Amino acid sequence: MTTRSAIAALALLGALPAATAAARESCSASWVCIEAIERDDVVDLFARNLKPHAVTVSLRARARNLKADGRNPATRTISGHSRVRLLRLSAIDESRDWEYRYFYDWAVGSLSPEHDATYLYRLPFAAGGSYRVVQGFGTSFTHNGLEEFTVDFDVPEGTPVHAAREGVVARVEEGNDRSCFGDGCGRFANYVVIVHPDGTTGEYYHLQKAGALVEAGQPVRRGQRIGLSGNTGNSTMPHLHFGVYRADTWGRTQSLPFRFVTRGGIVERPRSGRRYGVD
Repeated sequence: MTTRSAIAALALLGALPAATAAARESCSASWVCIEAIERDDVVDLFARNLKPHAVTVSLRARARNLKADGRNPATRTISGHSRVRLLRLSAIDESRDWEYRYFYDWAVGSLSPEHDATYLYRLPFAAGGSYRVVQGFGTSFTHNGLEEFTVDFDVPEGTPVHAAREGVVARVEEGNDRSCFGDGCGRFANYVVIVHPDGTTGEYYHLQKAGALVEAGQPVRRGQRIGLSGNTGNSTMPHLHFGVYRADTWGRTQSLPFRFVTRGGIVERPRSGRRYGVD
């Protein structure tokens, strides 16, 4: 799922006199800032990660009389509380004015986490229950492409949601009370995002309003109750969406295959219509 606040930041600036330096900054949701430092017909574009968790930032610059010294667009993973130069723009003709603008977006997590494919996730519910899958891996409805390796569970609103794996809470949204289906509906979702020890994220979506029971920055243990299921965001019925993800480009996330341990054994590929019990 896309779990960041999307932003396209623009700058349109003229040339500076020689030996003059200026720094301009644009920030997104207290997570990522883009800093533009201009000096002697060179513009350096840096990304600052304001949080302790890794983020992946994509940036594209469009310019007149400036050329990129590296890849444009550029995508980099930035570790917690770090600053990285994403792009340098240099004047083509130093006797002429130049101008540029930039666009960026970001997602929580790393492009290349050390994904532990051997880890056995618990079902994200209380022990003793049995839960039906309405969408498993690779369905033609919505679990394809970036969302191929995700699971939707048919549960009534208010069902306690438990952590499938230990980690640290990175993001929480619980202020929404609306559901719909189609482009743009995802912004109405409530969710909890947990960063796992291997750098992947576990993401729990469609929680009810005020349905988060944890806070950003809080460590959680496997099996801990973290929220209450609901019917918010891009949703047509009450359910819980769960997936394990890595960051992708332009604020997107890519689901990763994972395995559940259930009362009936290890499940490699959760299937639509099947019921699975929690030990």
